Amino acid sequence: MLKTLPLFFFILLSSLYANTEKKSSFTPNYTFVDTSINYLDWNSFTQKNTPQKDFVFLELEGGAGWDWGEFYSFLDLENPTHSYYDKPADDLRISLKPIVDLYVFNKFAVHIQDYHFNSDTFYVNNLVSGFSYKFKTNNGFWFTPFLGVHYQSSTYYSGFNGYMGGWIFNYTFSLFNENFILFNWNEIEFSRDVKDYELEDGTTIGNKKSYGFNGAVSLWYSLTTDITTGLQYRYAKYKLGSAEYQSGVIYSLKYYY
Repeated sequence: MLKTLPLFFFILLSSLYANTEKKSSFTPNYTFVDTSINYLDWNSFTQKNTPQKDFVFLELEGGAGWDWGEFYSFLDLENPTHSYYDKPADDLRISLKPIVDLYVFNKFAVHIQDYHFNSDTFYVNNLVSGFSYKFKTNNGFWFTPFLGVHYQSSTYYSGFNGYMGGWIFNYTFSLFNENFILFNWNEIEFSRDVKDYELEDGTTIGNKKSYGFNGAVSLWYSLTTDITTGLQYRYAKYKLGSAEYQSGVIYSLKYYY
């Protein structure tokens, strides 16, 4: 994961110099950088039937877009006031996810995303390589579906682990002269390697199925041009190490630079 950090911060810092006198192919059409504080409140069923516990996380997020492609990434620090060596669910954890789309024809793109998660007792790296297509209108709506092969490296399993498809959805709108964003990301894994979720004797482990999904639906409200607050409905099934349907609400406060 640490090898990816320089790329993440290079893109974020480069975005600060987007306004140049002469536009080149490397001058972004848009950039954004923000930080946020968030609280994930899992519902009572999730906390009773899975290892999940509520936690605070800090996030650094940013992205940029060019005529030839787009880049996005976030870096999360979960339980930032805790120790890396606390027991699982109470420990300090780090997650990082860069996403790159390189256009090859119109808005048809080569899609690469790489999710990293690291704690004292568990790590996972989910690399997905495939294709995406961005649908965009002039009224604040865009939608990007993707599909790719999934290679996983983790504490308990490493190797080709099937496929991942999904989408990112965004709708920016105004209501009563106030600015809102409706946003959804969703990922679906399928055709997982049986060794990832089942022992030789047939006992299921981890996510327990050859498929699973997870994502979030969120509504964001712009308090000012720099400050945004949001509610996110987080969900997962046969994912995050559990077969149960997991859900909760993330309360967020975000500052744009």
